[in-house]
Amino acid sequence: MDVTTLLDRLFPDGHGVAVDGVYFQGDGRAYGNDVAVVGTLDNAPIGIELAFRMAGAVLEVVRSHPGRPILLLVDTQGQRLSHRDELLGINGYMAHLAKCIDLARRSGHRVLGLVYGQAVSGGFLATSLLADRCYALPDAEIRVMNLPAMARVTKIPLERLTELSAASPVFAPGVENYRRMGAIAALWDGDLAACLSEALAAPTDGDPRRALGEERGGRLMARIVADRVRHDAA
Repeated sequence: MDVTTLLDRLFPDGHGVAVDGVYFQGDGRAYGNDVAVVGTLDNAPIGIELAFRMAGAVLEVVRSHPGRPILLLVDTQGQRLSHRDELLGINGYMAHLAKCIDLARRSGHRVLGLVYGQAVSGGFLATSLLADRCYALPDAEIRVMNLPAMARVTKIPLERLTELSAASPVFAPGVENYRRMGAIAALWDGDLAACLSEALAAPTDGDPRRALGEERGGRLMARIVADRVRHDAA
């Protein structure tokens, strides 16, 4: 879905979102809710400049609009893979973006993520996966690492990973697999403004991803292990 259509469907009462290249920010209104919007389009790679700009937009909402919900709209191929970005410390810029999102949450801002295009690797991990809740459109594409790259890193043969991915969502890309693992709280379809309004009204006490992953059959041990660690540490 193109970003213009997406914004019109999310904010039928109007929005003031400005697009600048592969980046956009602004605000919208739906069902009486004013929402700050920060996002990327055209499968944008997130380099140091874009990460820094997104972090600044989040901080500006915290400074100027206390308590206003923040919606992160995600369409990214992940962090920009360039020698320049690595030398300039893209890991630090991505960490700064993640910490700004965490600051907004701890400052009383409801932070929601919506994957409407692609969500890959660090561009996903440092943005909407850090939100209070992350959602996706049904035709979105989500992956942290594709299977050939996973095979190179883990030294597990690609054929074996392909076999594992057929039975376990942990090894497989795709929005439905991330929903099963609990990373995606729900898929938004139909009346997107109503979906947004419902998400803004829902309680955000605690992190439900481990429980959702267990309930949906995507991560059967995460909650059990985490509970055991907490119990033993106490």
